[in-house]
Amino acid sequence: MKPVLLTTLGVALLGSSLNAAAFSQPTHKRIVQDAVSYMAAHADTTEYNKLAAAAQAAGYTMEQFAEVLGQGAYDVDDFADTFICGAVSGDCVEAPVWGAGSSIAKYTSYWHFQNHTRGADAHGNDLGGYNYDLLTVWGDVDNMAATWLKGDHLDDGPGGMTGWCYWWSCNEDSEYNTYGVTEANYRQGSSSSKSMYEDFETMPFQPIDNLGQHWYNEFWNQPTVQTLGFVLHTTDLLQPHHTWTTSSLNHAGWETWVEDNYSALQLNNDALVSAALNSFTPVAAGQHDIRALLTQGGAVSYGQGGIVLSSTADADREQIAEIVIPHAIAMTVHILNHAANRF
Repeated sequence: MKPVLLTTLGVALLGSSLNAAAFSQPTHKRIVQDAVSYMAAHADTTEYNKLAAAAQAAGYTMEQFAEVLGQGAYDVDDFADTFICGAVSGDCVEAPVWGAGSSIAKYTSYWHFQNHTRGADAHGNDLGGYNYDLLTVWGDVDNMAATWLKGDHLDDGPGGMTGWCYWWSCNEDSEYNTYGVTEANYRQGSSSSKSMYEDFETMPFQPIDNLGQHWYNEFWNQPTVQTLGFVLHTTDLLQPHHTWTTSSLNHAGWETWVEDNYSALQLNNDALVSAALNSFTPVAAGQHDIRALLTQGGAVSYGQGGIVLSSTADADREQIAEIVIPHAIAMTVHILNHAANRF
């Protein structure tokens, strides 16, 4: 286990200044909208016309379509789908009491990682998600959560893993069967057992590419703009903290910096996006599994973005932002190109 030092000052800092939601929600939305704009400007080399026809058939203008699509990517951080229950109290909650405005606004954020510092996980995924016990880089937010949640388990519905029980009653107030619904949705062919989720500090959360695949399957089975938007939250994979896998290490400052400088630095630059498109191998028309494409995006942020975990210098941040944002837009274009053939 990692050393944990919990102080009053540390709690105050966590409650006021740090944020581990990866790209901010407005940035997620902007990336999607810029991807649609890029496709419109390159209708001859993208599937924009098919996308526009689908939007028109659904009664949307393209501006409305991009707005709803981007809002879907934005909304994933607000999902009320992950509850963790106290080992002693039995109280099941979706966020820590210090969560508002902090690094862990909601526990759903733990499904938004793909750890490129390690190989296969306990589920059999080629790359796993967040697992505190197996982090190779970490910081105060990671330690705070592991201390706060020590021994706590994932909500698995009434009568599952509980807090204390007497013969006449149990104290757990299950709010949502997270193991039976959310974890099952994000399992995507891997294997799981409840025992994996008995103690937060060793929980092997499913990786974000499985989240994206779940929502792409939902889209493919019944195409809607909203579910396709949910898929596009996977641009988290272009945020280096989510592939190096930590809730700490300048996470908050980087996120805010990207949002604040997005327009000024023209991070949606057409030439940069065009170049980034060539970094990806598109998903074959007959293939509905998009995880290989998503992992390519993760490899970019892991291989080229690590400096933002240790440096807050504007020059370093600008260099990485001009790599990861165009690649996030490009990855989104590839997903939309593939999805356009399903509408």
